[in-house]
Amino acid sequence: MHNKSINQLAKSLRAGEFSSVELTQSFLARIKQHQALNCFITVTENVALENAQRADAKIANGDTGLLTGIPIAQKDIFCTQGIKTTCGSKMLDNFIAPYDATIVTQLNEAGAVMLGKLNMDEFAMGSSNETSFYGAVKNPWQTDSVPGGSSGGSAAAVAARLSVCATGTDTGGSIRQPAAHCGITGLKPTYGRVSRYGMIAYASSLDQGGPMARSAEDAAILLQAMAGFDNKDSTSVDRPVPDYQAGLANSIEGLKIGLPKEFFGEGLSASVGAIIEKAVEEYRKMGAVIKEISMPNLKLAIPAYYVIAPAECSANLSRFDGVRFGYRCETPKDLTDLYTRSRGEGFGKEVKRRILMGTYALSAGYYDAYYIKAQKIRRLISEDFKKALADVDVIMGPVTPSTAFGIGEKIGNPIEMYLSDIYTIAINLAGLPAMSIPAGFAEGKPVGLQVIGNYFTEDRLLNIAHQYQQATDWHQQIPKGFE
Repeated sequence: MHNKSINQLAKSLRAGEFSSVELTQSFLARIKQHQALNCFITVTENVALENAQRADAKIANGDTGLLTGIPIAQKDIFCTQGIKTTCGSKMLDNFIAPYDATIVTQLNEAGAVMLGKLNMDEFAMGSSNETSFYGAVKNPWQTDSVPGGSSGGSAAAVAARLSVCATGTDTGGSIRQPAAHCGITGLKPTYGRVSRYGMIAYASSLDQGGPMARSAEDAAILLQAMAGFDNKDSTSVDRPVPDYQAGLANSIEGLKIGLPKEFFGEGLSASVGAIIEKAVEEYRKMGAVIKEISMPNLKLAIPAYYVIAPAECSANLSRFDGVRFGYRCETPKDLTDLYTRSRGEGFGKEVKRRILMGTYALSAGYYDAYYIKAQKIRRLISEDFKKALADVDVIMGPVTPSTAFGIGEKIGNPIEMYLSDIYTIAINLAGLPAMSIPAGFAEGKPVGLQVIGNYFTEDRLLNIAHQYQQATDWHQQIPKGFE
């Protein structure tokens, strides 16, 4: 059962081949069997089985929703009423959310069965899932390697078949990078396409929730339930949601693909570059037209991002002060001691580092020199994409400069860790949609192809990814030991 797609599972559930309770029990058993991966922070076994029973009743009454009765898992950044929501941090280790995030509500209403909450880098800050208070997640392809971050628990759970699909969030590549490292499909939607209400904020102008699944088809089904306007989110865009499955089978004959020369220069491993070239060649065989393009401001994306994102993080995380909710130090001497020790003890090293960087960038005398200048660079990067996408339909390239690195390999070198997001960060600065799709293996580890589109063209990206997945079987590969 665990190797079937959403469509296949929905068909089997409606045919009575097995029940949602049986399906859910199967996945819960797999989660227990593979606890060593450390994908889950919280497993909601009782809640899952209760919801599976309700789903079975709905199916018996003629509910034909594709997600009805399907086991999924939520990144632990989304608030879930009555269930612990930690954001991978000691700061929120005791936090029970009093309400559901909009994404959680939408998926519940679609009939999905939540198996639990997935491990992640603390407050979504990291590229390896090593900054979590609950320990590192292991990559199911090679368990001494990282799964990527911050949605590493989501990617590893889907790759290991511990969940049919999962939610993730992407601030600078945190859906696409772990999807690439774990050999699954991940989609970062256009900023504003998916509600951020109830998603604990890292950098509010960059954060975006999205689907993580085995295939583009499954991602389309999940995104269908997640997308839409939400009046509780001031950044949500009031725009009709298309049928994401309707165009999956469309031909890509004549598709114009742009390859930025900046993506294929120094820093890209030869083995990853060769796989990306093969993937692009596959598109050429399907009738696509390939064109080299240049986006000269992409080199400025990392320095701009690491001013803007920490600045927003500094403001967003100021609410975690030990007063209202979350971790509180023991026996504080006074209010200053309460603030200082609660934050000092509750936050991990990477979160503290980014808060300090952001506070510095926003401080008097440095705001204009750093933050304002970074926002101007952000506009230049957006203009680069606007110009390029006026000439081509999509942009393609690698997701990461190398395959998944070893656990502990980069954790002591923040700069090297930040550079692992060199091909993904610019897309968040511009607010564009982008996908990672499995494209092959190098050194026995998965490699992802990145496909970037214009605003609100998620349906086209899913079509392009699906057509590639009809011609290849990389997305169907399963890590050894998890068959």
